[in-house]
Amino acid sequence: MSTHAKRERLILADLLESSGPEAPTLCEGWKARDLAAHVVVRERRADAAAGALIKPLAQRRDRVHGEFTSKPYEELIQLIRTGPPRSSPFALKQVDEAANTIEFYIHAEDVRRAALDWTPRELDSVFQDALWKRLEGTARVFGRKSPVGLVLRRPNGQTVVARKGTPVVTVTGEPGELVLYVSGRQRVARVETEGEKEAVARAHEAQLGI
Repeated sequence: MSTHAKRERLILADLLESSGPEAPTLCEGWKARDLAAHVVVRERRADAAAGALIKPLAQRRDRVHGEFTSKPYEELIQLIRTGPPRSSPFALKQVDEAANTIEFYIHAEDVRRAALDWTPRELDSVFQDALWKRLEGTARVFGRKSPVGLVLRRPNGQTVVARKGTPVVTVTGEPGELVLYVSGRQRVARVETEGEKEAVARAHEAQLGI
């Protein structure tokens, strides 16, 4: 049975392919080629990918990322499509679904929304619910750097606290848009915000995300 993560993987690969290696992305300093290399390293070189969280490994991560960036772009796209090797934890369906559903969705939007003429993608209700479920479990990780209290709310009233504290900013939107907001893509997320003007501005400029 196909999973959300598998579908988002193919959508990301298609967007990267159609955009081309020099296309801009929402990831500061990265073009499509850099983003593609990041995805491949994350799945195939755990020893290097850990550098994103473990500072002593950051230099290795940068070196390995550079090596993959220099590979033919078509090869990177194919590696994304085929997925990780069997030895990778991401090869397990449960791990793939838990770790990559949001990851691939965000990166697909990094490519899509960096284009000048981008239009929002319509997400079906099942996928919106899946994103919300993941968001409920990870909101506090994404929101831990928020300088203000941060509450995420769906149009149906469901809420999750991304950061406790005062003053409080409430961000309302569909789950897909809330995922983008709390992952540091505030300027392109189609949401509504409530709270003190200064607090809203601070939340909007914060470096949210992992």
